[in-house]
Amino acid sequence: MYVVGTFIILMVFGMPVAFVIGISGTVYFLIDQQLPISIIVQKIAGTSQSFPLLAVPFFILAGNLMNSSGITQRLMRFATLITGHLAGGLAHVSCVLSFLMGGISGSAVADAAMEARMLGPTMLERNYSSGYAAAVIAMPGLITATIPPSLGLIVFGFVCNVSIGKLFIGGIVPGFLMTILFMSVAGIIAKKRDYVPERESIASIREILGSFRECIWALIFPLILIIGIRFGLFTPSEAGAFAVIYAYIVGKYIYKELNYKNMMETIIATVKDNAMVMLIIAMSAIIGYIVSYDNIGNELYKVLSELSIGPNMLMLLSILFFAVTGMFLDPNATVLIFGPILTPIIVKAGIDPVHYGLIMMSTLTFGNMTPPVGMAMYATCSIMNVKIEDYAKESVPFFVSVFALILVMAFVPDIVMFLPNLVF
Repeated sequence: MYVVGTFIILMVFGMPVAFVIGISGTVYFLIDQQLPISIIVQKIAGTSQSFPLLAVPFFILAGNLMNSSGITQRLMRFATLITGHLAGGLAHVSCVLSFLMGGISGSAVADAAMEARMLGPTMLERNYSSGYAAAVIAMPGLITATIPPSLGLIVFGFVCNVSIGKLFIGGIVPGFLMTILFMSVAGIIAKKRDYVPERESIASIREILGSFRECIWALIFPLILIIGIRFGLFTPSEAGAFAVIYAYIVGKYIYKELNYKNMMETIIATVKDNAMVMLIIAMSAIIGYIVSYDNIGNELYKVLSELSIGPNMLMLLSILFFAVTGMFLDPNATVLIFGPILTPIIVKAGIDPVHYGLIMMSTLTFGNMTPPVGMAMYATCSIMNVKIEDYAKESVPFFVSVFALILVMAFVPDIVMFLPNLVF
């Protein structure tokens, strides 16, 4: 109770999530005099030395390198060519760009911030309502966090001992369905409001193929990773190192846009991004130890067993819990805290952990786009200077449709598991 109380109080006062987790865990050790305080340092240091966890900083660096290499601009031109002729063309460009960016950034917040800078001002110039523009930029970030290589799926696979290769492949179909869903909702709204297309006519095959050739190195990147992991050419951590080399070669020698200046800017940005993510992961090791020490997982399983909750009800309760938790906590922090507790329970209940991991990350990331403290929502609204209430009002159709899709994915598992079962 002391840990939970400390956690809530510190969150209310707006302390960064990593320090909230670390201080809350430390309170437990201060109260329980039987545990040596040195365990805190041991757990933090031990987590930072994990070989599988190397995939996280490597993929963050690879994504930043690709963004500095001009790949993002090429992908936006490609997305504009294939969807710009539709009503509300820029909204569709945002959805498709998020799908394409999934193979590069793997972060919903990074994608939302990038698109807010690139597409936001133009949308407002085209007389899109500010709330709608922010919503149609922030919400598709969910696609980016689902398409491989997703940082959230790497973290889930690491802490829950689940195949990252299967998680990567399992994210492809849900990511594609999310893209279709967002484009459908955006199209309906655009037609009702008479939002103009970005292009007067459909792009020619020649234009599309020309742009496709420019983007080919970015588009085949996720495919290379999946094939490499599937056939044992490299582990997920080694795939991250390969991704860095791949991104550097593409930027330096193929596109020739990666120079000393933007290389240094990329490294600085990567250090900042990694510091935030790795600090959360390191501090969560303290909570993980407490969960194991107090045998919370087995106790929770006993409670659920006595209540006779079936797999479907367990999945529904999980979705509701993650939807609420995602509104307040960083998805990676939530996975690190609750993933090791819940994964053994759902396995005993007969739920595939790959299926559960994809539902868990989709729901948590969805919470990142919702009030009151969704990080992707705040990033987009602050960059575009949009009021949260305007964003929330315009996001309702997206909220409803995403929640419905998550429920379908949860209770029709073949949608998620078709490709992993086929490939593996």
